[in-house]
Amino acid sequence: MRNAIFKHRSIRRYKPTPIPADVLRDILEAASRASTCGNMQLYSLIVTQSQELREKLAPCHFNQPMVTEAPCVVTVCADVHRFSMWCDQRDAKPAYDNFAWFVNAATDALLAAQNLVIEAETHGLGVCYLGTTLYTAAEIAKILALPKGVMPLTTVVVGYPAEEPPLTDRLPLEAVVHYENYTEYTAAEIDELWAEREESEQMKRIVAENGEENLAQVFTRHRYRAEDNLAISRSYFELLKRQGFFNN
Repeated sequence: MRNAIFKHRSIRRYKPTPIPADVLRDILEAASRASTCGNMQLYSLIVTQSQELREKLAPCHFNQPMVTEAPCVVTVCADVHRFSMWCDQRDAKPAYDNFAWFVNAATDALLAAQNLVIEAETHGLGVCYLGTTLYTAAEIAKILALPKGVMPLTTVVVGYPAEEPPLTDRLPLEAVVHYENYTEYTAAEIDELWAEREESEQMKRIVAENGEENLAQVFTRHRYRAEDNLAISRSYFELLKRQGFFNN
C-alpha cells in the first residue's frame, strides 16, 4: 500500500485552526532528523506563527492569501553561522564563508524541509512551498533579522487544508531516471515525455488563455521570463555576498 507521500499536493487555502504544540514539535523534530553534511545541521527553520509577522512577510510572497490564512509559516534557511560560532568559541578557525559551503548548507536545509513536509502531511496538515522566497530574499532576511552566514532558501506554509485539489501530474519516471550514466534525450523522446501533459485539457486552456502556441512558450514568456530570472539571480547573488558566503 502506498503511503502519504504519493498523495502530496500543494494546498493554497487553509482553515484558521491552530496547529497543536505537540504536533508542531513532531514536525520540527522530523525535520531535524534529516540527513546532514558531517552531522553539522547547517540550516535553521524560522517558525512564524504571529499574525503580525506573517502580515509583514506576506508582501515578500506577493500577498498570496495563504501566508496570512495558514497558522504557520516556516522560512527554511541555509545556516553556517551557528556552526562557525561553535568553532570560534573552541579556538577552531571556521572556513565556511564560501560558495561550496552554501551548497552544503542548502542541501541540508532542503532535506530538512522535505522531512518537515512529509511529517506534516502524515498529521493531516497541508503544505505549500513558496518559490517567492528567492525573489525577495533580502527583505525576508531583514524582517527575520538573519545574521551573516544565514540565507533564506524556501518557505513552507503549513496548516489544516480548506481545499482538496487534484494531484498535480508528473512526467513519466523515464523522464527523470537514468541508469548507470546520463542518457541524452532524442527530440522524439522529449515530445513523448511531455505528450500527456501537453494534451491535457487544463494545459490546453492555459496555453489559450496566454495567447501562445504551446506550453513551453507559456513558461518562457509568462511564468519564468529571462529578464526576471536574471534580476532574481543578481539580487540573490548580492545577498549571498552580503551574508558572507564569498569570503567577505
